Amino acid sequence: MRGWRSRFILTLIVYFAGFATAIYTLAPPPKGETARRSEKDGPGREFDSQEFVESFNGGMHKCLAFGKEAAKRTAKLVKAKVKEMRDA
Repeated sequence: MRGWRSRFILTLIVYFAGFATAIYTLAPPPKGETARRSEKDGPGREFDSQEFVESFNGGMHKCLAFGKEAAKRTAKLVKAKVKEMRDA
C-alpha cells in the first residue's frame, strides 16, 4: 500500500510546483521594476529566414547522421545475437 501513497504525494508536489511556476510567470512585476528582455527575444527581432533554413538543415543532417550510425551499430548487434542463437 505504500506505493500508491508515494505516487500520490509526488503527483501533488509536481502539480503544485507547476501551479506555483505558472503564477510566478504570469504575475506582473512589482512596481518600479520593468521586465528585462533580451535583444535576441521578442517581436522586435528581425527574422532571417535564410539563417533559420541553414540552421535547421544543419541540425537535420546531424540528426540523420546520428540515426544512420545508431542503425548500423544496432544491425551489427542484432546480427551478432542472431548468429549466437543459431550457433547455440
